Amino acid sequence: MIVDLRSDTVTQPTVPMREAMMRAPVGDDVYGEDPTVLELESTVADVLGFEAAVFTPSGTMANQLAISLQTRPGDSVLAEEGTHAYIYESGAAAMLSQVQFDLMPMSQSWDSKVIAQTVRPDMLQTSPTTLAIVENTHTLGLGRALSPQTTATIVSTLKPYGLKLHCDGARLWNASTAMGCTPKELTRGFDTAAVCFSKGLGAPVGSALCGSKDLIAKSRKQRRRWGGGMRQAGILAAGALYGLKHHLKLIPDDHRRLTMLADGLKDLAQKGRPIRCELPPISTNILYFSITTPKVDPKQFVQDCAAKGVKMTWMGAGRDGLARFRAVTHLDVTDAGIAHALTVLESVLKPI
Repeated sequence: MIVDLRSDTVTQPTVPMREAMMRAPVGDDVYGEDPTVLELESTVADVLGFEAAVFTPSGTMANQLAISLQTRPGDSVLAEEGTHAYIYESGAAAMLSQVQFDLMPMSQSWDSKVIAQTVRPDMLQTSPTTLAIVENTHTLGLGRALSPQTTATIVSTLKPYGLKLHCDGARLWNASTAMGCTPKELTRGFDTAAVCFSKGLGAPVGSALCGSKDLIAKSRKQRRRWGGGMRQAGILAAGALYGLKHHLKLIPDDHRRLTMLADGLKDLAQKGRPIRCELPPISTNILYFSITTPKVDPKQFVQDCAAKGVKMTWMGAGRDGLARFRAVTHLDVTDAGIAHALTVLESVLKPI
């Protein structure tokens, strides 16, 4: 058995999803003539509470379009440390939009006093802050989900500064599921929002950027400039539509299995295994854990687990200097897979 816990992007499209993709009516999306893409864009805009949406090949492109269209070269972007658009998008914001980031400590992020100290005014000698990015859930924040109450407070705190607000909701489906709310309750007050269809929904490709009709119209030309103009993209959009219609309701199982994994890791710690599990107050599908002894080589640990059929990601050292790992549950992970992963971890890690 192979249990791939590296990311929720590794899912394979199901047979019914493949069939939906094969049957999808298509047209030339650059000409705005692909009916399946148009249906997806209309659907996701409605689900998130925006006027319009544009289908993009990746979440990185969706985020970078939001940055490019809502800043000027030389501006600053406000975000939390560890934000995906800063850490995991290959420096795209600096290269494509010529902006810099001002990062707030995650432990104090979105605190009104910290925001006041971090936002840069538009003065002769400053790089003015014009955009804030709120990631929900936060990839490096243990998969932390923000509630509608929290996002509403963030929006009301930031708006007086005159900033544009972007929600990086690559895993917004997980956040809304964990909070028991609709996705649009988490994007209310934002100028733009991005969502991913391969994370959580199991589609093979695709994200979307939502916003006003005017901004999304401008985004299509920028998408074209960056090589994101697609032709018969309805084949891909059909996978995303299928995920929205049929896989969104399965996300609670991903969260339940993550809890199973966390409980199992805590049991291993009780048995003397050098492991410590980290979860936010409300967990979703991301779990971080640390090996509490320097005697275990993290690279070898990952290799030993993979050799026994369990794949995870080594995230480097945490703030405490301990080796840190990430496990992500998704559509292709079953109850039996979680049980197998725990058996493998128990066999690889020796008691101390």
